[in-house]
Formats: sequence, C-alpha cells, structure tokens
Amino acid sequence: MKSKFLLILVIAISFISCQKDEDNPFLITATQVGPIKKELRINKLDSVFPNDSIVTQTSGERQLRSTDEIKIFEKGGKPLLVLEPLQEFDSISTIGYIRILDPQYETKAGINTESTFKDIVENYNISRIENTLNAAVVFLDEINAYITIDKKELPSNLRYDTDSRIQTSQIPDDAKIKYFMIHWD
Repeated sequence: MKSKFLLILVIAISFISCQKDEDNPFLITATQVGPIKKELRINKLDSVFPNDSIVTQTSGERQLRSTDEIKIFEKGGKPLLVLEPLQEFDSISTIGYIRILDPQYETKAGINTESTFKDIVENYNISRIENTLNAAVVFLDEINAYITIDKKELPSNLRYDTDSRIQTSQIPDDAKIKYFMIHWD
C-alpha cells in the first residue's frame, strides 16, 4: 500500500514539474526560447509578441556588413532578445540566432545572462571552447547554445593569446557571461 502511494506521489510530482516547465514563458531549451519555437517563421513574430515592440534593423549595401537583425523590447522599452533569421532578408525564414538580453530567459537549470562560468560547468557539459581575439566561446551543444566570456575575465597569460587552447579549468568560476546565444540551423 505504501509503495503504491509513493509511486502515485512520484508520478504526480513529475507531472507538476513538467507542467511548471511548460508554463514558464521564459524557458530556454534546445528548441525553444520563451514563446519562440525553432520552427517559427520571422513573419509570425508579431503573433508571438503581441504586447511587445519588434524593431527590424536592416542595413543596406553601403554598409561593410549587412544585417537583418530583429530586436524584441518590452512595452516599457527593456530589451529582451535580438534575433537573426537563418536566411538573411527572407521574411519566411526561420530563426537562426537568438541573443538573450534579459535574465528572465533561463534554462531549466537556471542559467541566464547573469550566471557565472561555475553555474554553467555545474549544470552542462561543455562541448568545446574556442579561443578568439576578444573572448572565449563556450559551446553547450545539448541546448544549442554558446556563451562568450570576455578575455578580460581570463588570466593575463590567455588575454592576448589566440593560439592556445583554453581549458575549462583556466576559466575562473566567477567569470561572467558577455553574450548568451542560441543557434538553430
């Protein structure tokens, strides 16, 4: 009798926790960022963010770099996300990149823009670390994400070196996230 009760209790708790994740309007998963699903087309964004401001920034041929960046702001003007389509300048394209700006957006493990490197290491497997001119780029393949950590956060021997391979152990626990990006292809 007790084991039957415990089984029912475990199933109920599991169901409630799954329901809680589905109800979180700011949840980040491998295929979702808040209300944005991986298969969402750019031309449908206004139906997903009816109460927020959507600002499209398109630069022309005179610019050195073309962009088709879309910024999402709360009604009060607080920036939430920056999106880029998978196919530039295609309104029926799906989303390729999402830069998370607002710390309300977080993973099931609670990782958000205000997390530290220690938080990431304790909750996710790091797929690889790329050494760039100004940052260490940390890839988290299980959630289709990468984060950048400014080289100012790294030990001085790594700040000006782009050739060395950066190891997880070389990044300080308290290093802050500079950019939190989701990539879908």
